[in-house]
Amino acid sequence: MARGISSRDFDKFTKAYVGGLKKSLEQAARRNPPRVQIQAEGITPGGALSNSETIESSAYLAQLLLWIDAHHQQRPALYVDVTEFVEEHQLQDADPTVLALQLEQRGLVKIARDMTGATDVHLTDEGVVAVQRLKNLQKDRAARLRHTMDAFLRWLYDTAGDQRPINPTLFIATRGSFFAGAEITGTELHQALSYLAEHDLIEAIDTAPATVAITPRGASCALAGGSVQDHINQPKPGDNVTFHIGENTGNIAANSRDFTMNATTNKDGIDPAAVVMLARALRQAAPILQLPEDDVIEFTQLATRIEAEAASGSPDPGRLQRWGASIMGILNSPVVSGALGSVLAAYTGIVLPGLPPA
Repeated sequence: MARGISSRDFDKFTKAYVGGLKKSLEQAARRNPPRVQIQAEGITPGGALSNSETIESSAYLAQLLLWIDAHHQQRPALYVDVTEFVEEHQLQDADPTVLALQLEQRGLVKIARDMTGATDVHLTDEGVVAVQRLKNLQKDRAARLRHTMDAFLRWLYDTAGDQRPINPTLFIATRGSFFAGAEITGTELHQALSYLAEHDLIEAIDTAPATVAITPRGASCALAGGSVQDHINQPKPGDNVTFHIGENTGNIAANSRDFTMNATTNKDGIDPAAVVMLARALRQAAPILQLPEDDVIEFTQLATRIEAEAASGSPDPGRLQRWGASIMGILNSPVVSGALGSVLAAYTGIVLPGLPPA
């Protein structure tokens, strides 16, 4: 078995192999979507979302929401039973009650609690808006490719993290091969494979049929918990890191080395634009703070929540300060060493006033 074949050969075998199965796999999936029973892709028992997963990247919720919408358009006044969706799609590992509650917690459906069980739902106005967003995302080629890369690499690590070769087209039959409720195509899988191989996250194995294996760098990316793009774009050790955050009103980067930070604050209170830029700087810094794996995941999730809240149009200062305090708790903990953590903590306190001093 030969490893390290050329990128041209890799491109050739993925096109040939994926292309040959693309049509039949997609037709089969539409008739009776198959599922590989692997507890991966951020799914908790019963089909529930993990805290870090979005509706569009979930295994079932996006499809369920679109299914409810289809019934809603035909009979707007009637409730629909989520159990029918589970049975129709043969989702043996999904709990219809959990799925209904997941959608209700997000304000996307209303559950008819006066009926037997808690699986009869009706689409809310927020749900109608979310459905339109999913339909728009289905047309977003860049978002679909990002999801395919992230989901495939996670699946590859969970399935063959010991670097043994595996048929990449098996991914098409998993729960992660859906984005915003629509199937990932063979062409998109091919593009994702080529990109992952180009950046040394997977390698092509010269076998018959063609297979791929995860590389040490790919395993590191999967373990980090971030996206493929975040992992690829992170600065290398020793590189200068520059955070561009508006304009600076204070010398918060004093006594620091190898990076530059420019900052601005709103003296009248929280400046949403500054908070967004702070969150992006925090997320950019996460891979180079030398945090334990669990802290990297928590740190990144907190930064993402801060950015989403600040960009929502009506940010809640209480939430921002609570999440900011958690960020500062990590930055000021003994696990963070060096000037970067201190600078980020100081700047967090400036952008989100009222936090404990750094």
